[in-house]
Formats: sequence, C-alpha cells, structure tokens
Amino acid sequence: MRVTSGKARHRSKKRLFKEAKGNRGGRGKLLRSVKETIIRSRQFAYRDRRVKKRDFRALWITRITAACRMNGLSYSRFIFGLKQAEIELNRKSLSELAYNEPEVFAEVVNAVKAKLDG
Repeated sequence: MRVTSGKARHRSKKRLFKEAKGNRGGRGKLLRSVKETIIRSRQFAYRDRRVKKRDFRALWITRITAACRMNGLSYSRFIFGLKQAEIELNRKSLSELAYNEPEVFAEVVNAVKAKLDG
C-alpha cells in the first residue's frame, strides 16, 4: 500500500501559509516561495530583536545629550559626573526624566556640576 502523508502535510503547509499571510504574489501563495520567505523573515526578526536594543540606547543617549547641552554640560562630562556623585540612574530613566520632566533633570545636572566643580 502506498503511504501518503495527507493530513500531516496539509497541517504543516497550512502553518507555513498562515505565517506568510500578507505577503504579495507568490511569496504568500507558492509553497517554495513561502518557505524561503519565512526563513528570511525569521532571520530578520532574530537580528532585529538585537538591533532594537541598540537603537533605543542611541535614542536615550541623544535625548540625554540634548538635555545636558541645554543645561550647559556635555554628555561625557555628565556621565563622568554621575559616577563621581554616585547617582545610579540608567540611561533609560535619565532619558525619561530629560524628556518628560526637564526641571527634575536640571536638578540632577546641578548635582553633577556641584560634584565636578567641588
């Protein structure tokens, strides 16, 4: 008797097509193209989960730099001063302060300036 993998094959193809849903042309309709598309999309997803972390760190640093410049201090001096003043705020929280509450950030900058001058 000839062995067919009808139900299992249908299920696996259905899973692939579901993942490739929304792609144009053969990339969403032809099995071989769908497989290639899915492999590539998974590679991009894996890579970009790491790239996202880099992008956010760059954004935080840019925001902190702009806020420091407004308060008359460079970014590198500010970070050095934070270490000297033993203020343990990470870049994400500093960025949120600089963006949402500039007055509070200005107080942090003043504390850093006092430590750098003294």
